[in-house]
Amino acid sequence: MSNQPPPLMTPHPYPGKLIIVEGIDGSGKSTQLLLLHKWLESKGHKVFFTEWNSSELVKDTTKRGKKNKSLTPTTFSLLHATDFASRLYHDILPPLKAGMIVLADRYMYTAFARDVVRGVSPEWIRKLYSFAITPDMAFYFKVPIEVAITRLLGGTRGQFKYYEAGMDMNLSPDVTESFRLFQSSILSQYEKIVDECQLITLDATKDIEAQQNDMRRLVGEALTDYKPRRGTHGRRTVFWRRFDVPKSE
Repeated sequence: MSNQPPPLMTPHPYPGKLIIVEGIDGSGKSTQLLLLHKWLESKGHKVFFTEWNSSELVKDTTKRGKKNKSLTPTTFSLLHATDFASRLYHDILPPLKAGMIVLADRYMYTAFARDVVRGVSPEWIRKLYSFAITPDMAFYFKVPIEVAITRLLGGTRGQFKYYEAGMDMNLSPDVTESFRLFQSSILSQYEKIVDECQLITLDATKDIEAQQNDMRRLVGEALTDYKPRRGTHGRRTVFWRRFDVPKSE
Protein backbone atom coordinates (compact mmCIF):
# COMPACT_ATOMS: atom_id res chain seq x y z
CA MET A 1 0.00 0.00 0.00
CA SER A 2 1.10 3.59 -0.64
CA ASN A 3 2.35 5.66 2.25
CA GLN A 4 1.09 8.85 0.62
CA PRO A 5 -1.61 10.69 2.61
CA PRO A 6 -5.07 10.92 1.03
CA PRO A 7 -5.68 14.09 -1.04
CA LEU A 8 -7.75 15.80 1.66
CA MET A 9 -4.83 15.54 4.09
CA THR A 10 -1.93 16.42 1.79
CA PRO A 11 -0.15 19.57 3.11
CA HIS A 12 0.15 22.51 0.74
CA PRO A 13 3.67 23.62 -0.29
CA TYR A 14 3.37 27.37 0.41
CA PRO A 15 5.19 29.36 3.12
CA GLY A 16 2.00 30.97 4.44
CA LYS A 17 -0.66 29.43 6.69
CA LEU A 18 -4.31 28.75 5.85
CA ILE A 19 -6.72 28.67 8.79
CA ILE A 20 -10.43 28.06 8.16
CA VAL A 21 -13.60 27.82 10.23
CA GLU A 22 -16.71 25.71 9.72
CA GLY A 23 -20.05 25.32 11.45
CA ILE A 24 -23.77 25.78 10.91
CA ASP A 25 -25.37 29.22 10.89
CA GLY A 26 -25.54 30.45 14.47
CA SER A 27 -22.43 28.57 15.60
CA GLY A 28 -20.51 31.81 16.22
CA LYS A 29 -17.63 30.83 13.93
CA SER A 30 -17.50 34.22 12.16
CA THR A 31 -17.22 36.08 15.46
CA GLN A 32 -14.38 33.83 16.56
CA LEU A 33 -12.53 34.25 13.26
CA LEU A 34 -12.84 38.03 13.51
CA LEU A 35 -11.38 37.98 17.02
CA LEU A 36 -8.57 35.69 15.87
CA HIS A 37 -7.86 38.07 12.98
CA LYS A 38 -7.40 41.01 15.37
CA TRP A 39 -5.24 38.93 17.71
CA LEU A 40 -2.93 37.75 14.92
CA GLU A 41 -2.48 41.30 13.64
CA SER A 42 -1.69 42.47 17.18
CA LYS A 43 1.10 39.88 17.17
CA GLY A 44 2.57 41.46 14.05
CA HIS A 45 1.33 38.93 11.50
CA LYS A 46 0.19 39.90 8.02
CA VAL A 47 -3.32 38.50 7.65
CA PHE A 48 -5.71 38.19 4.71
CA PHE A 49 -9.42 37.37 5.14
CA THR A 50 -11.84 35.70 2.70
CA GLU A 51 -15.35 34.37 3.07
CA TRP A 52 -17.74 31.97 1.37
CA ASN A 53 -19.77 33.22 -1.60
CA SER A 54 -17.97 36.55 -1.90
CA SER A 55 -16.34 36.37 -5.36
CA GLU A 56 -17.45 39.15 -7.69
CA LEU A 57 -17.44 36.55 -10.48
CA VAL A 58 -20.66 34.88 -9.33
CA LYS A 59 -22.05 37.07 -6.54
CA ASP A 60 -24.68 38.77 -8.71
CA THR A 61 -25.72 35.50 -10.36
CA THR A 62 -26.14 33.77 -7.02
CA LYS A 63 -28.07 36.71 -5.60
CA ARG A 64 -30.40 36.77 -8.61
CA GLY A 65 -30.95 33.00 -8.40
CA LYS A 66 -31.79 33.22 -4.71
CA LYS A 67 -34.20 36.09 -5.29
CA ASN A 68 -36.02 34.16 -8.03
CA LYS A 69 -35.83 30.93 -5.99
CA SER A 70 -34.61 29.20 -9.14
CA LEU A 71 -31.48 27.45 -7.86
CA THR A 72 -31.46 23.65 -8.01
CA PRO A 73 -29.12 21.72 -5.66
CA THR A 74 -26.66 21.05 -8.48
CA THR A 75 -26.77 24.65 -9.76
CA PHE A 76 -26.27 25.94 -6.22
CA SER A 77 -23.33 23.59 -5.75
CA LEU A 78 -21.67 24.58 -9.04
CA LEU A 79 -22.05 28.29 -8.29
CA HIS A 80 -20.41 27.88 -4.89
CA ALA A 81 -17.61 25.81 -6.43
CA THR A 82 -17.04 28.55 -9.01
CA ASP A 83 -16.93 31.14 -6.24
CA PHE A 84 -14.47 28.97 -4.32
CA ALA A 85 -12.21 28.42 -7.34
CA SER A 86 -12.12 32.15 -8.09
CA ARG A 87 -11.23 33.06 -4.51
CA LEU A 88 -8.70 30.23 -4.21
CA TYR A 89 -6.66 31.41 -7.18
CA HIS A 90 -7.05 35.16 -6.68
CA ASP A 91 -7.50 35.61 -2.91
CA ILE A 92 -6.01 32.58 -1.15
CA LEU A 93 -3.00 31.31 -3.09
CA PRO A 94 -1.27 34.69 -3.69
CA PRO A 95 -1.02 35.65 0.00
CA LEU A 96 -0.05 32.08 0.93
CA LYS A 97 2.77 32.22 -1.60
CA ALA A 98 3.85 35.52 -0.01
CA GLY A 99 4.05 33.90 3.42
CA MET A 100 0.93 35.56 4.86
CA ILE A 101 -1.72 34.00 7.10
CA VAL A 102 -5.05 33.50 5.31
CA LEU A 103 -8.26 33.22 7.32
CA ALA A 104 -11.28 31.73 5.54
CA ASP A 105 -14.83 31.84 6.84
CA ARG A 106 -16.02 28.51 5.39
CA TYR A 107 -14.11 26.27 3.04
CA MET A 108 -14.89 23.27 0.81
CA TYR A 109 -16.16 21.37 3.88
CA THR A 110 -19.28 23.54 3.82
CA ALA A 111 -20.11 21.96 0.46
CA PHE A 112 -19.23 18.50 1.77
CA ALA A 113 -21.92 18.94 4.43
CA ARG A 114 -24.55 21.30 3.00
CA ASP A 115 -24.60 20.13 -0.62
CA VAL A 116 -24.82 16.48 0.39
CA VAL A 117 -27.85 17.27 2.55
CA ARG A 118 -29.42 18.82 -0.55
CA GLY A 119 -28.95 15.52 -2.37
CA VAL A 120 -25.65 16.00 -4.18
CA SER A 121 -23.44 12.90 -4.33
CA PRO A 122 -20.62 12.90 -1.72
CA GLU A 123 -18.23 11.40 -4.30
CA TRP A 124 -19.18 13.98 -6.92
CA ILE A 125 -18.72 16.93 -4.57
CA ARG A 126 -15.25 15.71 -3.55
CA LYS A 127 -14.21 15.40 -7.18
CA LEU A 128 -15.62 18.88 -7.82
CA TYR A 129 -13.34 20.35 -5.15
CA SER A 130 -10.33 18.12 -5.91
CA PHE A 131 -8.34 21.21 -6.97
CA ALA A 132 -8.51 22.69 -3.46
CA ILE A 133 -5.53 22.76 -1.11
CA THR A 134 -5.65 21.41 2.43
CA PRO A 135 -5.82 24.04 5.21
CA ASP A 136 -3.16 24.09 7.90
CA MET A 137 -5.91 24.27 10.52
CA ALA A 138 -9.64 23.65 10.11
CA PHE A 139 -11.86 24.50 13.08
CA TYR A 140 -15.37 23.13 13.43
CA PHE A 141 -17.59 25.04 15.87
CA LYS A 142 -20.04 22.47 17.13
CA VAL A 143 -23.31 23.80 18.49
CA PRO A 144 -26.72 22.22 19.29
CA ILE A 145 -29.42 23.22 16.83
CA GLU A 146 -31.62 24.85 19.48
CA VAL A 147 -28.74 27.07 20.64
CA ALA A 148 -28.13 28.17 17.05
CA ILE A 149 -31.81 28.98 16.55
CA THR A 150 -31.96 31.01 19.77
CA ARG A 151 -28.87 32.99 18.80
CA LEU A 152 -30.10 33.81 15.31
CA LEU A 153 -33.66 34.74 16.24
CA GLY A 154 -32.41 36.69 19.23
CA GLY A 155 -30.22 38.82 16.99
CA THR A 156 -31.15 41.50 14.48
CA ARG A 157 -32.46 39.30 11.65
CA GLY A 158 -35.70 38.11 13.29
CA GLN A 159 -36.39 35.57 10.53
CA PHE A 160 -34.47 32.91 8.62
CA LYS A 161 -33.62 33.27 4.95
CA TYR A 162 -35.22 30.99 2.36
CA TYR A 163 -32.19 28.90 1.38
CA GLU A 164 -30.58 29.15 4.81
CA ALA A 165 -33.65 27.40 6.19
CA GLY A 166 -33.71 24.81 3.41
CA MET A 167 -37.16 25.92 2.29
CA ASP A 168 -36.31 24.77 -1.24
CA MET A 169 -36.32 21.19 0.07
CA ASN A 170 -39.95 21.30 1.22
CA LEU A 171 -39.08 19.98 4.66
CA SER A 172 -41.77 22.03 6.40
CA PRO A 173 -44.00 25.00 5.54
CA ASP A 174 -42.84 26.66 8.77
CA VAL A 175 -39.52 28.44 8.17
CA THR A 176 -38.18 27.87 11.69
CA GLU A 177 -39.02 24.17 11.63
CA SER A 178 -37.51 23.88 8.16
CA PHE A 179 -34.33 25.53 9.46
CA ARG A 180 -34.27 23.10 12.39
CA LEU A 181 -34.57 20.05 10.12
CA PHE A 182 -32.20 21.29 7.43
CA GLN A 183 -29.42 22.51 9.72
CA SER A 184 -29.73 19.40 11.93
CA SER A 185 -28.99 17.30 8.84
CA ILE A 186 -25.98 19.50 8.10
CA LEU A 187 -24.78 18.95 11.67
CA SER A 188 -24.96 15.20 11.06
CA GLN A 189 -22.89 15.53 7.89
CA TYR A 190 -20.27 17.61 9.70
CA GLU A 191 -19.95 14.85 12.28
CA LYS A 192 -19.30 12.36 9.48
CA ILE A 193 -16.41 14.36 7.99
CA VAL A 194 -14.64 15.44 11.19
CA ASP A 195 -12.12 12.60 11.03
CA GLU A 196 -11.89 12.44 7.24
CA CYS A 197 -11.08 16.15 6.94
CA GLN A 198 -9.18 16.46 10.24
CA LEU A 199 -11.49 19.14 11.61
CA ILE A 200 -10.60 20.50 15.05
CA THR A 201 -13.85 20.46 17.03
CA LEU A 202 -14.48 23.33 19.42
CA ASP A 203 -17.37 23.60 21.87
CA ALA A 204 -19.39 26.52 20.51
CA THR A 205 -21.63 26.59 23.59
CA LYS A 206 -18.84 28.10 25.68
CA ASP A 207 -18.78 31.85 26.16
CA ILE A 208 -17.04 33.91 23.49
CA GLU A 209 -13.91 34.55 25.54
CA ALA A 210 -13.43 30.88 26.45
CA GLN A 211 -13.78 29.79 22.82
CA GLN A 212 -11.33 32.44 21.69
CA ASN A 213 -8.80 31.39 24.32
CA ASP A 214 -9.02 27.79 23.10
CA MET A 215 -8.59 28.91 19.50
CA ARG A 216 -5.65 31.21 20.23
CA ARG A 217 -3.88 28.51 22.21
CA LEU A 218 -4.14 26.01 19.35
CA VAL A 219 -3.21 28.53 16.68
CA GLY A 220 -0.32 29.87 18.76
CA GLU A 221 1.08 26.35 19.12
CA ALA A 222 0.74 25.74 15.38
CA LEU A 223 2.58 28.97 14.57
CA THR A 224 5.54 28.27 16.86
CA ASP A 225 7.87 27.53 13.94
CA TYR A 226 6.11 29.79 11.44
CA LYS A 227 8.49 32.26 9.83
CA PRO A 228 6.91 34.41 7.11
CA ARG A 229 9.01 35.11 4.06
CA ARG A 230 10.83 38.42 4.37
CA GLY A 231 10.84 41.24 1.88
CA THR A 232 7.35 40.66 0.46
CA HIS A 233 4.94 42.65 2.60
CA GLY A 234 6.56 46.00 1.92
CA ARG A 235 5.90 45.54 -1.80
CA ARG A 236 2.27 44.55 -1.36
CA THR A 237 0.91 46.80 -4.11
CA VAL A 238 3.37 45.41 -6.65
CA PHE A 239 2.68 41.88 -5.41
CA TRP A 240 -1.08 42.07 -5.85
CA ARG A 241 -0.75 43.62 -9.30
CA ARG A 242 1.09 40.51 -10.47
CA PHE A 243 -2.03 38.44 -9.84
CA ASP A 244 -4.60 40.69 -11.53
CA VAL A 245 -6.70 38.96 -14.18
CA PRO A 246 -5.72 40.26 -17.65
CA LYS A 247 -8.48 42.28 -19.25
CA SER A 248 -9.84 40.95 -22.51
CA GLU A 249 -9.04 42.97 -25.61
